[in-house]
Amino acid sequence: MKTIRGPEDLAINGSQPAFEQLLHVGRPNIGDRDAFMHYVGEIFDRRWLSNDGPLVKEFEARVAQHLGVKHCVAMCNGTIALEIAIRALGLEGEVIVPSYTFVATAHALQWQSITPVFADIDPATHTLSPAAVRKMITPRTTGIIGVHLWSRPAPVAELQEIADEHGLKLMFDAAHAFSCTHQGRMIGNFGACEVLSFHATKFFNSFEGGAIVTNDDELATKARLMRNFGFSGLDEVIHPGTNGKMIEIAAAMGLVNLESVDEVIAANRRNYEAYRAALEGVPGVRMVSYNDKERNNYQYVILEVGADCPVSRDRLVDILRAENIMARRYFWPGSHRMEPYRSLFPHAGLMLPATEAVAASVVVLPTGQTMDAAAIDTVVQVIRTAIRTRA
Repeated sequence: MKTIRGPEDLAINGSQPAFEQLLHVGRPNIGDRDAFMHYVGEIFDRRWLSNDGPLVKEFEARVAQHLGVKHCVAMCNGTIALEIAIRALGLEGEVIVPSYTFVATAHALQWQSITPVFADIDPATHTLSPAAVRKMITPRTTGIIGVHLWSRPAPVAELQEIADEHGLKLMFDAAHAFSCTHQGRMIGNFGACEVLSFHATKFFNSFEGGAIVTNDDELATKARLMRNFGFSGLDEVIHPGTNGKMIEIAAAMGLVNLESVDEVIAANRRNYEAYRAALEGVPGVRMVSYNDKERNNYQYVILEVGADCPVSRDRLVDILRAENIMARRYFWPGSHRMEPYRSLFPHAGLMLPATEAVAASVVVLPTGQTMDAAAIDTVVQVIRTAIRTRA
């Protein structure tokens, strides 16, 4: 790392980058290696690699206990979990979703010939606007998928009220919100079900994986059937299904990382507080904040680059990347501007002004266990210098 004093020190002007190695958003957090290898030994000894093995069952029980839900149905990844949850709920026709989300939320619907209808977000929270949701309901609407973003909850009560009023199913994409609370209750307990992602980029990972969590016995039973081709016994298939099973080695990683969740959250929070202190007073940028009265995972450090910032958001990202700081433009440019949606709904942006404004302003900065105070200080030096000198 080097000290950044002026524009001549920025790599974009020919200097050496601030960091020799890349700083990534979403670099994996990894738990105790010895504990993981112990599980690997058990897997080898049992020769049970997949098909609802003992580690998957233990992982499901531990996650359910952690979240205070009745059922955790582990899956091979979060996208398959979304697809199975959507099918298990019987969604069809049109389902209302935010465009400001990872595109898998929309794809999980489109893949099953269900039309994702994009509703706008609240610019203050970056989550679905209940008023916007109401505007998008039609006779073909069967459900709503709310997305908890940056570990902050979607408007749960308001969306449930809309769903109840119109006879719609409500579920949540909770990929960002593992181990977080809403009004003191763990996310995972809202709507008909919630879907988790344990992808390597999430603060809690199982290498790759996901889950449906729910308090609905019937829904959990259906999801378990559907993730295993509809088998209810050795030779009996009683429901259409697919292969969505989590494997034992993924469950092993999940079990190890579950032990260090609080440690990772503490590291994330330290980084968040360090960024917040270092960025105080920097003109034209605002950090997205967390509600300290709730449990958060602090997985993301989010900057909004305002119209009053001397440097544009995209220029700032270019400068950071030149310094080997791999900042990201989440979720640019919005799902509605990706295929097939931009061809199917070419004028969707007219209904999504807040989505387009937020997508054009957000920068996600590196955090996680591999970051320390000195690295954060250097990242902020780059930002301050870029803005001060209008690089």
